[in-house]
Amino acid sequence: MEKTYTLEVAGVTRELPVVPISADLCIASFVILGDTELVSAVGPLLAAKLPPADALITAEAKGIPLVYELSRLLGMKKYYVARKSVKPYMNNPLITEVVSITTQKKQILCLDEKDARELSGKRVAIIDDVISTGESVQALAELVSKAGATVVAKAAILAEGDAAKRNDILFLQELPLFPRQKPAE
Repeated sequence: MEKTYTLEVAGVTRELPVVPISADLCIASFVILGDTELVSAVGPLLAAKLPPADALITAEAKGIPLVYELSRLLGMKKYYVARKSVKPYMNNPLITEVVSITTQKKQILCLDEKDARELSGKRVAIIDDVISTGESVQALAELVSKAGATVVAKAAILAEGDAAKRNDILFLQELPLFPRQKPAE
């Protein structure tokens, strides 16, 4: 039987599968892609925690539905997405490297020159679904800085493991990490 973790956030309950990510660690797999109910429920709560910002940015993939909802709620006409590869349409992209807990390998985050110019001089909130080690958020902060903008907040729905003890992030709920159980011999 699959082990699960019951998450309750913003009045929404989800059973998250607990999956191994290394020899000694498991995480509760939290995926907001396609979960309109959850994104709609957490959006107003996270928006209320954000300080004034001129722009929002996230990394490509799971943070996109959340950054969309936040930009809609905050009346912003645009949000920014750092891509995970350089695309043919990008001119002089800003690039940084990151290793996150879920990918466990080096990857890049990049921002098109046009987007970087638009961010220059702005107050930017970094948005993610989960902050765990903080590596992805730090890589986004480096991109924002390279673009000449200022990070005013780092925010997520969940803070995983020790991230919940940090005082430099905003989040709605703590998500525990799970030691991996060794199979019985």
